[in-house]
Amino acid sequence: MKLPHPPLLVITDRRAARRPLEEVAAAAFAGGCRWMSLREKDIAHDERVALLRKLVVLGKEHGARVTVHEDIAAAQATGAAGVHLPSGGSPMAARAALGDGALIGLSAHDYDEIVRAETEGADYVTLSPVFETASKPGYGPALGLDELADLAAKSVVPVLALGGIDARTAAACLAAGAAGIAVMGAVMGAADPRATTSALIAGLGLS
Repeated sequence: MKLPHPPLLVITDRRAARRPLEEVAAAAFAGGCRWMSLREKDIAHDERVALLRKLVVLGKEHGARVTVHEDIAAAQATGAAGVHLPSGGSPMAARAALGDGALIGLSAHDYDEIVRAETEGADYVTLSPVFETASKPGYGPALGLDELADLAAKSVVPVLALGGIDARTAAACLAAGAAGIAVMGAVMGAADPRATTSALIAGLGLS
């Protein structure tokens, strides 16, 4: 499965957003985001489906792929591009439900979880936290670029660096071997999500 280009995954967090989530998403898409995942796990399924459907429509207007965290049923109901699973999730089950064309990822924090993702056929993993981050505290000490490089080199599946990444560190993550980056607070909490997204993409140093 070829990952979206540019390899920037924007993960939603409406609690951190300064504007309604749809507005932030539209701004991120306008800034060049071509891959977004709805992570709002604390809302009811029906509400999540409604919100996801709106993001899928917005994404299509910009040629962007929109996935959802965990909720396979929501992905099925909305025609979302795929699903991102927690470290204990089953990519095999998601694939069986969503089909070969779905984009399926898994959260990983160490080598064992990367191996599990490979074994179960995930298309990518997010590896976190690479740097210290306020968005997802409690996941242990930051891995750092050296550990990112080591794990990315061992991984068969593409690794997206996640955790505390900004425009200044994006290129360093790719230089360390990451296939791309994933961000949440950097875009969600930005005063100007469009400009921040554009800066992150520029920071990757890709054409």
